[in-house]
Amino acid sequence: MRRRRRRTVLLGLVLLVAVVGAVALTPGGDPAPRPPSAGPGPMAYGADQRTEPTGYPRAGAGSFTAAAGESPVVGADGPLRRYRVAVERGTGQDVPAFAAAVDEVLADPRGWTAGGERRVQRVADAEVADFTIYLATPRTSELMCAEGGLSTEGYTSCRLPGKVIINLARWLEAVPDYGAPLEVYRAYVVNHEVGHEFGEGHEACPGPGRPAPVMQQQTYGLQGCVAYAWPWLAGQRYAGEIVP
Repeated sequence: MRRRRRRTVLLGLVLLVAVVGAVALTPGGDPAPRPPSAGPGPMAYGADQRTEPTGYPRAGAGSFTAAAGESPVVGADGPLRRYRVAVERGTGQDVPAFAAAVDEVLADPRGWTAGGERRVQRVADAEVADFTIYLATPRTSELMCAEGGLSTEGYTSCRLPGKVIINLARWLEAVPDYGAPLEVYRAYVVNHEVGHEFGEGHEACPGPGRPAPVMQQQTYGLQGCVAYAWPWLAGQRYAGEIVP
């Protein structure tokens, strides 16, 4: 009986030590929260298949489908810049519809072809295109932008040489407190990133209540300006002071 009781006591002490050792204590004596699982290492394009509350995917396949066909040449004069449009697979977005939306923005008389400075045309052949406009999920756009040293945190769009990368979340949701319809933000984000491809830098809001220059970083806030999506206004190139 004594041996059995002694074994029982020893077994209980072993279990108690094991439990205490398994529970990390904070300095105040409360159990420390479990650290979140680190999960896998850096993911390849499209590896994260989580879905945002709005229903669009956070990550897609990481590969793209290019729009077929060509658009008419737009613009009266100037050098011709050919662009290609591509949509990430797995986004649920219609490739021809996105291409048509981009074409409409770049063909607008308030756009980058105003003033006879340049002409644009959409093409399907990557070898012919001067740059490609991508519609990519937040995760894929973040990884693509990071290849050029840009940190978007999966939130903003970006431009790298020859690549205009539109974040799917911004294309579908715009940004909080933008104060204009979604179509205005879409025109802005295309014109802003394409503007970088055309050599334009960032500009500042010229004053409270005035239209925001298209090269202002409107995604981060309007700074007192009102949303405006175009590089030309009332027949003139509209710009703010250059941001160093």
